[in-house]
Parts: sequence; C-alpha cells; structure tokens
Amino acid sequence: MNSRRRQKISKQTMSLNQIREVGLEALTKTLGPVGMVRFLQQFQGGKGDYTKNREKWLKGISLQSILKEIKGKHMK
Repeated sequence: MNSRRRQKISKQTMSLNQIREVGLEALTKTLGPVGMVRFLQQFQGGKGDYTKNREKWLKGISLQSILKEIKGKHMK
C-alpha cells in the first residue's frame, strides 16, 4: 500500500486487509523479513472446544471458592 495513500485513510475506516497489510509492512520494516515471520509464528490457533473443556475444568467450583483461594494467597 502506498504510504501517502495510507496516511489519508483513517485507522478506523481501514478494512481488515488494509490493517493486515500495514501491520505486516511495519513488522517487516522493524524486524526484517525473517524477524517478521518468527514473530508471526508465535501465534497459533487453538484446538478443541475451549468452552466445553472449561466447563469440565470448572465443574463444581464456585466463584466464592475461587475468590477465597485468591484472598488466601494474597494474605500470605
């Protein structure tokens, strides 16, 4: 994307593709091509169904018990 044109586009009206393009350009300019790729490789999509798994993990745990545990650790 032309930098002059980019300056005229409000960040609020940029499309997702424009934001992606500007972001990749900034990363490449700052980190170089290899650094940009290494940075992007840190972010991966998760697998499974987080909502279902969370329900299993938290089954039988109340908000009060979580708060009590937090407060107990905070007091130590």
